[in-house]
This record gives sequence, structure tokens and C-alpha cells, in this order.
Amino acid sequence: MNAPVSSVSPADALRAALAGLLDGLPPKAAAQAVERLIANYRGRTPTDAPVLRDRSDVAAYAAYRMPATFEAVCAALAAFAEAAPGWTPGGHVDVGGGTGAATWAVGATWPGERPVTVLDWAEPALALGRELAAAHPALRTAEWRRSRIGAELTIESTDLVTVSYVLGELTDADRAAVVDAAARAAQAVVIVEPGTPDGYARVLEARDRLVRAGLHVAAPCPHSAACPIAPGTDWCHFSARVSRSSLHRQVKGGSLAYEDEKFAYVAAARFPVAPAPARVVRRPQIRKGQVLLDLCETEPALRRATVTKRHGELYRAARDTDWGDPWPPAP
Repeated sequence: MNAPVSSVSPADALRAALAGLLDGLPPKAAAQAVERLIANYRGRTPTDAPVLRDRSDVAAYAAYRMPATFEAVCAALAAFAEAAPGWTPGGHVDVGGGTGAATWAVGATWPGERPVTVLDWAEPALALGRELAAAHPALRTAEWRRSRIGAELTIESTDLVTVSYVLGELTDADRAAVVDAAARAAQAVVIVEPGTPDGYARVLEARDRLVRAGLHVAAPCPHSAACPIAPGTDWCHFSARVSRSSLHRQVKGGSLAYEDEKFAYVAAARFPVAPAPARVVRRPQIRKGQVLLDLCETEPALRRATVTKRHGELYRAARDTDWGDPWPPAP
């Protein structure tokens, strides 16, 4: 394990910590573990069967998934932080956190030490999470606790609860129980799922439960009213750019130096928040002299805005605007 270096970013520190994970693991075993993990990640796993079964599974998972999960959660947390300026979580509980990607993302968003508890039912994942945390100064005192993620889940009172890439592994009843437990325990809840129609459906279901529990949606929606997307016609999701290390390219069998992680999310809080007046919900289309932006607005409504050169500074801002960004940009 590489020694932590205080001057490096959390993303670089995570990549460095991951670099030695597959040392000594036969390439065939790593490939088989990755193939099975991909199948489970894209499909459905019974709530009584943890995806990560042993050290080889966990090492393959960490190399394969942690960089993408980290970047997706970072993007969701950044949007939440914009809607809650000046707020910093005093404590964090990561439900189903496994090897701890979301805990790294929280540290990247709000630097500094805080009480951190990672709950997961897979002891091999927790063990590797502890090992990786040695490279992150703020996570060295984190508690990695084995816990059933379902109806029996108890979450101690805290400021922030994250639930990332977990809900798809649960039954309907357990999924509802986990979201309700998070809502009862936390001042703020951030839920991230794959950017697929099924992932978005789970996020939308969780969003409704959070709102009914009295939380206010901070991101990505500009409102806490019903989603304006008609069921079955589309889904709301976003994209995060993930830099690939040589290890990451090896495990994923890719040649590009990056990949784009599609994800869906909701961030909500019990305290007042200032969501964006509108958010770009599709990749902007840049054409000659104009930019087309698909926006979700406060009303709530979906609208396509056309920004042309005649808009001056706003046009230049539109050309630099990305999928998932608030609109209009802050001064």
C-alpha cells in the first residue's frame, strides 16, 4: 500500500491505493470475478445474497467499480453542496458502502475529519475498505461495521447519509425500509443509482419517500414537486467523466484513458436549500451560432431553450455548460 501523500487529490490518492489490489491475484480469477460482478451489477441480486463474496471478488470490484462510483457520487455531492452553501456535514453514515467509494467522495467534497460509519453486509468488502482508508487521513478513524441492509437496518442520528449503488440489490420492502431509515436518521440524504431506466425508477421512488418524510429536494431537481417526465417515456440521468489508470484499463479491458459513468441521483435535506432555478438534463447541442439546452425548471416543467450569439455572455456560458449543470450559471 502506498503511503498517503497530503498534497495529492482524493481521486489520485484513491487510484494509488487501488494500484496494488490485484497483485498476486491470477488474471483469470480477476477476469471471472469482474464478469460475474458485471452480470450482478446490470441485473438483480436477491437481498439475502451479497454481491461481494470473498477477497478476489472485492479486489476485482474495487478496481472495476470504485473509480466510477467515486466520480458519480462526487458529482451528486457537488450539486448538493451548491444548493446548500456553507453547510458541512459533521458526521456521515454510508449505507451499503462496501469498500468506501462514497466516503472518499464525501471527503473530496467537504475536506476535514468527521465521524464516519460504513455499513455493509459483506465483511470482505469492509476489510478492504479499512485497508484502502489507510491512504486517506480523514478516514483512518472511520468505523467499518457489518450490518444487514434491509428492514432491520438501524442508522444512528447523523448529518449525512449516502446510499450509492445499493437499492438495486434489495427487495421492494427492504428498499423502502432503507430509504425511510435514512430519512429518519439524517439531516441530508444523497442516493445514487446507475443511470438506467431501472436505476432512475428506484431513485424516483426514493425521492418520493424522502419528500413525504419532510425533506426538501436540493438536486438535481429545481423543485420538490412531482417529476415532469412521464413514466415510461424517458428517464433522468447524468454523466461523470472517469479517468482510467492503467490498472483500471486492464481490469475493464478498455484502451481509452477515460470513460463516462451514467448515473441517476437525488439529494435532499431537512433544512432550507436553494436548488438551481433550472438544470440541464441532456447533453447540450452546440450548433453554428446557437446552443440548445434541455432544461428541467422550477414550475415544474421540461423546456428546450435556444441560446444564440445575440445573448452575448449567456451564449458564451451556454457553450461551456455541461450535462447536469445548473442554468443559468451563477454570476
